[in-house]
Amino acid sequence: MTSKILITGISGFIGRNVLRQLVQSHDSITAIIRPGTKHQRIEEFVNKVEFAEIDLTDISTLKEYLDENSFEIIIHIGALRGGRNFTKEDYFNANVNATEQFIINAIANNSDFIYFSSVGVFGTSPEILPAHNRSPQKAENYYYFTKKQSESLIQKYILQNLKACIIRPSVTYGIEDKGFPYKLIAMVDKKILFLPNKSVKIHLTNVDLLAQGVLKLIEKGFDSGSAYIIADPDLVELHQLVDFISQELTQKDFGHLHRLDIRIFEFFIRLFKMIKKYNMVSSLEFLSKSWYYDVTLSYKDLGLKSVPTTSGFKKVIDWYKSTK
Repeated sequence: MTSKILITGISGFIGRNVLRQLVQSHDSITAIIRPGTKHQRIEEFVNKVEFAEIDLTDISTLKEYLDENSFEIIIHIGALRGGRNFTKEDYFNANVNATEQFIINAIANNSDFIYFSSVGVFGTSPEILPAHNRSPQKAENYYYFTKKQSESLIQKYILQNLKACIIRPSVTYGIEDKGFPYKLIAMVDKKILFLPNKSVKIHLTNVDLLAQGVLKLIEKGFDSGSAYIIADPDLVELHQLVDFISQELTQKDFGHLHRLDIRIFEFFIRLFKMIKKYNMVSSLEFLSKSWYYDVTLSYKDLGLKSVPTTSGFKKVIDWYKSTK
């Protein structure tokens, strides 16, 4: 296909997997990467895409580049995430001001703009379950605040003829990523995971499903203002997922010995909120409160095909075992 595509975030887990799918069917792709990106993070794409070395915090350089280039499709995945040693100004530039520059370029060139946000805009544990596109939004940390700000920018510029679609993935899993799913496996393996003595339902996203969603949006097109929550077709019960992981690792269920009264979780959540340890609050809420989403629209409009979370998760468990 000949669509001229610009993509960001390809040295990260989601962006890398999206680009792997794109290069199979598109031959005119430019990827913006941070100057000094390690070669091993992008080497598989050498000779397949053109690279533009621009730091997303450097708005003037980004603007100059975009003023001189046009694209039919812009896929904006790149962002600074929480937990890294950057100033709030850097976060805002990379996550909001850079987004605005891509939007301005998209409007000027009548480009399709696909923006990766997060279900985190609804909170770690959404007020309404299942959360949906009209659910109340809240910014529990600065990263999610910048995502909300970018979504607001998109809505504003849609009134100025921006053709945009927002993708909101849930916590994403797949091989080569050491985020929450990998850490969950490691904690089960090391017997250091404690869960509440109540049912907790969660909703994960296979990274291949996300990549499929992008290809479907490009293939089918979309109405401006569309937003899709993308996650596996069914939510999972956390205790059952942990037992599945344990079975794959030890051929035994994780059992009930590591279950604590929910009031213990609630106590420490209140404590960490008081001392403003919000990363610890999020970690405890991930394990003690349900978080799942209405994904009906994604499967209806995009025709997504997926496998159950446990089947997809087995690949991550096998990869984890290979890294030990």
